[in-house]
Amino acid sequence: MEELKLGYYFKDIESFTFKDVFKNCTYPWEALNNINTYIKEFMKDENMQINKAQIGEFCSITGNYFIDEGTKIHANVTIQGPVIIGKNVEIQSGALIRPGTIIGDNASVGHSSEVKHAILGNKSKVASLAFVGDSILGKSTRIGSGTILANRRFDQKDITIKINEEKIDTGLDFFGSIIGDNSRLGANVASLPGTFIGSYTWVLPGLQVRGFIPAEKRIFPKIEYIITNNPKVELK
Repeated sequence: MEELKLGYYFKDIESFTFKDVFKNCTYPWEALNNINTYIKEFMKDENMQINKAQIGEFCSITGNYFIDEGTKIHANVTIQGPVIIGKNVEIQSGALIRPGTIIGDNASVGHSSEVKHAILGNKSKVASLAFVGDSILGKSTRIGSGTILANRRFDQKDITIKINEEKIDTGLDFFGSIIGDNSRLGANVASLPGTFIGSYTWVLPGLQVRGFIPAEKRIFPKIEYIITNNPKVELK
């Protein structure tokens, strides 16, 4: 099924700084299983290293990590290794980067956002107060403020995806979203576990999305207002 294959979402993996995390993957979620092994191999050469990055005050960096040159870590950021952060990345104040995260070059993570066991492509941007868990963001993907990529079912069962009436079991009980290159999720979007969004698709603010959304689409909310009379009340 082509809509589930890696190339449907990520067209330029060769330009990704840490491309070998996708090695031998047919489906994108397989790369999530590769993260820990890839980081372990990477750390053999680059163990606990910071290459000319700027680290702000009151930051906590623990475990194994690699932070490349030109990256700026603002004040009060918490990084829990193992973590790999590429060149010229910006991690804004109060952000939490949890174990098993790989962040590509020129990406950014906003104020008080949380990223957990995820792959962020080159030039991807996560705005403030967002959660990205067990997910993959493609090149130049944008995640709006307050957006949540939920990563676990209420019943804690393995996460499945349904395309063209066919249900596929990912075999993962923690799995957020696959967001293709150059896609954009507006503020306060919530994606349910196992959401797949193709490249160049925009999801407008405030929506809840699930399942498979094709490439090059624009998803609008349907909003209805009820307007009633309001008494004149002067509040204290």
